[in-house]
Amino acid sequence: MTASRTPIAILISGRGSNMATLVAASQAADCPYRVVLVAANDPDAGGIALAQAAGIPTFAHSHKGLKRADFDALLDTAIRAAGAERIALAGYMRLLSPGFIAGWQGRIVNIHPSLLPLYKGLDTHARAIAAGDAEAGCSVHVVTPELDDGPVLAQARVPILQGDDADTLAARVLVAEHRLYPQALAEWVRA
Repeated sequence: MTASRTPIAILISGRGSNMATLVAASQAADCPYRVVLVAANDPDAGGIALAQAAGIPTFAHSHKGLKRADFDALLDTAIRAAGAERIALAGYMRLLSPGFIAGWQGRIVNIHPSLLPLYKGLDTHARAIAAGDAEAGCSVHVVTPELDDGPVLAQARVPILQGDDADTLAARVLVAEHRLYPQALAEWVRA
């Protein structure tokens, strides 16, 4: 990896499957970013072990017992110390404080499991099925202080099949996320 690649931090809360796809994509010779940190708000997040196995520095600290702004200050310090210039949220299940977002304005992206602006927040797959939608999907968007409200950079559509439940739909949307996020992140970094 060359120093000319944009250094990014990836924030996770769980197993890290989207993080792993971003890390794998970063190994390509033409990838415009390099992963300099994987950070989690749960020390037991499975993705931390994946990142460590890939030789990527990690930060894992529980947010429990801390005010949001205080935890975000710890996170910010770790991200800046790693030299990251941009942030990719990959299954990060905490709202970031307005101060944190302001400090990284325009430099944070997220992947969300719906076709935004539909179904912001949680339970997106069940909500799409309950609404009788013909398709669901995922969106990569710029993070703003409002939940799942920033400009959409890219989307992938997934048909909702007869007999789908939230779990079967989620599994197919996750496959689409793994294809979409590395590509959208690379395009965003190049822009």
